Amino acid sequence: MKRTVSAICTGTARPYNGAETSAIAKRPREGTVQILTDGFAPDEQADRRVHGGPEMAVHLYPLDHHHYWREQLGAIALLDEPGAFGSNLAVSNLSERDVHIGDKFRLGSALLQISQPRQPCWKIEHRFSAQTGAAGMVARIIKTGRCGWYFRVIEIGDTIAGDTLERIEKGDENWSVLRAFNALIAGNGTQIELEELAGLPALSPKLRERAKAKLA
Repeated sequence: MKRTVSAICTGTARPYNGAETSAIAKRPREGTVQILTDGFAPDEQADRRVHGGPEMAVHLYPLDHHHYWREQLGAIALLDEPGAFGSNLAVSNLSERDVHIGDKFRLGSALLQISQPRQPCWKIEHRFSAQTGAAGMVARIIKTGRCGWYFRVIEIGDTIAGDTLERIEKGDENWSVLRAFNALIAGNGTQIELEELAGLPALSPKLRERAKAKLA
């Protein structure tokens, strides 16, 4: 599996919704970009409790979903931005059904591994409601499973827009990102699924603990 990365996006924390700050507005970068243990350098996350860090170093939100949301929401300008959902990587023809927890991908000279689905947060809700005047974006993401995902960085390196994102090793083929999202974040997991996720080594520790908590 090889896909071209059409844009690499990063951002800085800026005022957002009053007293809050956010770096969700990611913009395309030119030239070579470093990928370090915590992600692209530089790339900020305003609230490190829920974003960023080694287990959520690089975010990919599939570009194909932008087309879907245009059909649902209309031709809003925000969806023309490759980083509209806070995504670092703009990639087409790839979805949550196609990739698995633990899949390893080569990007430039870096090696990435899928660590978890992305849980939509209030900042996505605010960003899209400000553009459309309608609430409910987080609920739509959860209902459809169009969540995106995070990578951890196994080997640091460099990349540039136009590079290939190539899967070089599959993770757990039983656990697509979509299935993990539905089980853990959408809340539809059976006891057997939660037990499997609690013991899935490639899943981020935070979500393994969530699976354990749901079992308890």
